[in-house]
Amino acid sequence: MTKRKPPVVDEDMETASLLEYFARVPDPRVERSQLHPLASILALSVCAVIGGANSFVGIELFGQAKEAWFRTFLDLPNGIPSHDTLGRTFAMLNPQALEQAFRDWVSALATLTKGEVVAIDGKTLRRSFQKAGSSAFVHMVSAWSTGNRMVLGQVKTDEKSNEITAIPRLLELLQLHGCLVTIDAMGCQKEIATKIVESKADYMLAVKDNQPTLASTITGIFDEALREPVFAATHHQTENKGHGRVEVRRCWTMSIDAECGEPFDQWTALKGIVRVETQRTLGGKTSLEQRHYITSRCDFSPKDALAASRAHWGIENQLHWVLDVAFREDDCRVRTGNAAENFAVIRHVAVNLLRAAKNAGTKFDKAGLQTKRTVAAANDQYMLRILGIHS
Repeated sequence: MTKRKPPVVDEDMETASLLEYFARVPDPRVERSQLHPLASILALSVCAVIGGANSFVGIELFGQAKEAWFRTFLDLPNGIPSHDTLGRTFAMLNPQALEQAFRDWVSALATLTKGEVVAIDGKTLRRSFQKAGSSAFVHMVSAWSTGNRMVLGQVKTDEKSNEITAIPRLLELLQLHGCLVTIDAMGCQKEIATKIVESKADYMLAVKDNQPTLASTITGIFDEALREPVFAATHHQTENKGHGRVEVRRCWTMSIDAECGEPFDQWTALKGIVRVETQRTLGGKTSLEQRHYITSRCDFSPKDALAASRAHWGIENQLHWVLDVAFREDDCRVRTGNAAENFAVIRHVAVNLLRAAKNAGTKFDKAGLQTKRTVAAANDQYMLRILGIHS
């Protein structure tokens, strides 16, 4: 048997060594069945997912193809675990313990700056139902750091519940001091606003018809204010052209507080309201869309508010879209026990590692995620650099 060499942590990524955090996850298996160390199973799975595997069979085959290399830094006393072993382990693994290790690792890897936008949104794992006809899909709510372009944490929504109950649990798990938390209209709830403020962060919540009084009041205030040319001129505007489409965005902000009475006095620390107007012209036809927000941020300028509203969509474009297209998440049939939730965390680890590899010191740093995955599957040294270790 090839003697395993201890991994050496890269000096530039010392705080982000993934193997150290995986070693903290409790093994749910009885001792006699622990033929493969849990930390090695998790590290193998992350490497395989980075390299293109989307199932337990894929992880097993990836491991078998590179077994000699994996033995140089992983403890594999009984070789590569079978796909059945992988499936059973992921189904039994406590997702809260794995997510805690994930959050600890991200806290060491990513630094949140004051004012950074943290977007929160949910995504359904569409093939995660336990049996045909079941509606019990796994729905994950994630927090996305728009500055670092990394997942900060995730929680699963409870069955027969929705994001409204999951978001406060996620907020409790994260360190968001000084950040601006953005959430779409489903998260525009008084309890969620209070929880964000208690986290010493600010909020910017989209307002739609699920808060009818608030939505109609804000719409009326802006409609009246914009009749005044002086206020109308205070907006910030951006324009984008491409693929035959012209998109113009305008943003206005207004200070509001509890002294303005209902419905604003019902929201913790509310300091302002925002209107974002998007005008799109395509094929000679022009459409106009208006979106409204409430915020706890003081002196929120139209420029900053527009930037924050745009940054929120990073969780859709840079995370959810990537998971669907590059990682084929919606096609994944992993579903037994806790396996779907835990496998989702592994995909998030892979996304974060690939994003962090922009500073790996190689010629591939500026490549897209799919290119990095292809190179990592073929180049063992590059895979080690992504992991933050070297042999």
